Parts: sequence; structure tokens; C-alpha cells
Amino acid sequence: MTYDEAISFWYSRINYEVRSARPADLKLERMRALLRRLGDPQDRLRLVHVTGTKGKGSTCAMLAAILRAMGYRVGLFTSPHLTHVEERVQVNGVPISHAELVARMEEVAPAVHTMEEETTFPPPTFFEIGTALGFLHFVRRRVDIAIIEVGLGGRFDSTNVCRPLVSVITNIGFDHTAQLGHTLEAIAYQKAGIIKPRVPVVSGVTQDGPREVVHQVAEEMNAPLWEVRKEERPPQPSPWRDGEKDTGVSDSEKPSFSPSLQGGGWGVGLGNAHPVASAPGSPVSSPLSARRHVGSPAVGFRLALPGAHQVANAAVAVTVIERLRETGMPISDVAIARGLADMQWPARVERVSEHPTVILDTAHNVPSAESLVHTLRECFPVSGRKSVVFAVSSDKPVADILRILTDYFDYFHLTKYANNPRCVPPEKLAAVLKHIAPGKPFSTHATSLDAWHAAHATARDNDLVCITGSVFLAGELRPMLVG
Repeated sequence: MTYDEAISFWYSRINYEVRSARPADLKLERMRALLRRLGDPQDRLRLVHVTGTKGKGSTCAMLAAILRAMGYRVGLFTSPHLTHVEERVQVNGVPISHAELVARMEEVAPAVHTMEEETTFPPPTFFEIGTALGFLHFVRRRVDIAIIEVGLGGRFDSTNVCRPLVSVITNIGFDHTAQLGHTLEAIAYQKAGIIKPRVPVVSGVTQDGPREVVHQVAEEMNAPLWEVRKEERPPQPSPWRDGEKDTGVSDSEKPSFSPSLQGGGWGVGLGNAHPVASAPGSPVSSPLSARRHVGSPAVGFRLALPGAHQVANAAVAVTVIERLRETGMPISDVAIARGLADMQWPARVERVSEHPTVILDTAHNVPSAESLVHTLRECFPVSGRKSVVFAVSSDKPVADILRILTDYFDYFHLTKYANNPRCVPPEKLAAVLKHIAPGKPFSTHATSLDAWHAAHATARDNDLVCITGSVFLAGELRPMLVG
């Protein structure tokens, strides 16, 4: 195979309609059959399996950064990609190379062709092939541990064929309701499908109904469960004002906890999770202390990413690290601090320029839109006009997302992206915006680049421009913004 042939083979298996399938139709037998033909590479890996409505990608990136800081060779499997498909499969922060992708695809393709000839199963999909390629690559590169992000849901996701060291559920919110259900409890049931018998579970789920679902599934699986909860203490000022991580004070004077920890009430510190007795005989003893003190103050960590939602993700990540320590993996406090402080995760409330402030983000559902607006208000206050370049996929709750954004943004540049056929035409976005926010000023643009040029041309130094609505939009514009 050449690289072009490998990519052509892979992309010829794209099936966008799989998103409209019912959860009951998304079985794992086909994925298991594909992996059997490859020697079950997933069974030869130590890994952490992560799901959630939002924040699962950021949590995966945090875990990978911490483990890399400790000196481990770390595989990271995430989706979708921003700009290049190789970003989905990384080792120590480096995407799979063209030559490696070809080599792995030369192993995967014969297994796919065999399955197609046998007709026992429908042909493997784009995501299933990518998942198999990722597992295989991590084995070939002899990673010490792999961090695996669920693609959609959990119970029937093609990544759910592994037995992890720790299963992780970051949170529960409304997204992919056609596939996962129209209540938070139904969605939680699908997410909790990654819980394995006797495998520790770390949960950042806070709503009562979804929490009860996670508890029930963990109990059925006899899986010890740790919950990461908010601390009951008054919010404190955030040193992330104006989007700056450095407030001008010395390291010894800086708060020991991340800025949004303080504002969001989340405690990112060792021992901040609460174990739940999920089943009789479960290896969970008395509750952990709220913090582990080493002298004074408590051991805590600052974050590279702004926002209270990232603090919640970091609290989950640190709790996962504690579980990995219990498996015998040495991971120092220094590695945790370094990983959280130095990690990079593009297009997650990423400030790409100042004067005007330009933010690149991927909010594509209601919870992520709410987090975006909250973070912009808290961390990037501006005195001028706030405009947004917006495009979104047709399977998203467009009206609900726009309704949240209209409470913050003064002007909308409605557009579309060219790298996915599910994008909503800007004219349809305009009709929705007129209905939910009559009089809100907007313009429509045929391409995302046109929308960006229009937004930037009219922005003054004290204004803010945010690009959001989809990973596809961010991926299309980011190379031009950071080049």
C-alpha cells in the first residue's frame, strides 16, 4: 500500500448513517471478530477506558500528559480529529506517521477483506477500523499504557472490547439522544456500559438520577466505584482573569489549587474522591480524606486549561492516577503537577490571539456550550463586542445550543464547514436564530473562511471573537489561525 491507498481504503468505509442506528443495532460481535483476526491486540495492553458526554477527550489528554511526565510510553486514542486523521492515534504526543499508518493498515486490510467475503457480518466501519488500527499500533510500539476514549456512548462503542485497569465516566449530559436515549438516566446506562466486572470505576457524574444508574451498574459488576464530588466551600477569585495563567505573583504566593478549582468548587488534590461501597465484598474501605496534606497547604495542582469544567475533568484524572498507583504503577506528585500544568489540548477554549481576543473551541452540545459561555465570562472578560463564528452538525440540538449562545454573544457569523456532509446550511441556522432570538444581528457566509474574515475584519482590540459549534469547524480553521 501507498499512503494514499491506505487512506482511501480507510475512508471508503465511512458510514455517516451509523449515527442514526438504534443502540440495540450497534453490537460488538463484528468488532471482536475483526480483532480476533489481528490476534486480539487489545488484550496485550494496559489501558484506561474513558467515556462521558463532554470532557472525556480533555481527561484523556490530562492522563496521557501525567503519565508521559512520569516517563511512561503512552498511547492515546481519541476522536474525532481536528485537522489530520493521524491525530487519533498518538504515542507520547506524536501522531502515527504516514509510514506507520501504512504498515498498520496493511495488517488490518486483509482481515477486513476476509470479513467482507465471509458476509457473516456487515463490513467493518471507519471507526471500527480506526479502533483496531489504534490497538495494533500501541502493541507494535510497545506502549506502557494506553488511554482509550470512547467514540459514542459506551455500551456498544467499538472500543468497549477491552478490559481496562480503570473505567472512567466523566459526566452525563444530553448528546446523541437518537442513539443513547432521551433521558439522562438512559444516557447514563449507555455510558456505564464500559464498567467491567471487578474493574475500578472513577465517576464524575453529579446528577442524582444518572449517579444512581452508575451505582447500580457498578454494583451488578461488583466493580469498586470512586466518585469525584464538588467541595462545599465559597468560590474564590480566579487568577485566570483576562485569560492569563500568570498573575504576576511568585510561585510560593500562588494558590495551591487551579484557578477554576477555586471558582468551580472542585478540589483537585490527592485523595479528593469518595469511594462508594458498590457491592458486597468490594475492595473499598472507609472514605478517603478530602485532601492529603503534606505540610501546609494541601497537595494541589494548577491547570494549563481554563474553566471550571476542566477542573472537574482534572479532579477525575487525578483520581484515576490514584487508582493506577494502586495497581503498582509508580506515579509521583511531581509528574501529576507537571502533566496538568504543561498539557496541550487544542481548540478547547484555546486563545489563539489577543487584541482582539480570539478563542477557538469545539462546543457541540448543550453542556459544552454552557461550559464555554461560563468560561468566557470568567476567564476572558472584554469590554467590547462579542461575536461568534458558528457552524454545527445536523444531529445536534441546534436550537438549544444557539439559545445558550445568544445570552452571551452580540453578533453571529453563521457558516458551514466543508469537511463533513452533516453540516447544517447557514440559511437554516439563520431561520432558527430568528425564531429563538428575534432581532439578534447575524450574517451568513458560504464558507468558514469567509465567516472568519468577516468576523476578524470588524473586530476591534477590545472585542472577542469565538469560533465554535463543531470539531469540524475548529479543524478547518485552526491551521489558518495558528499557522
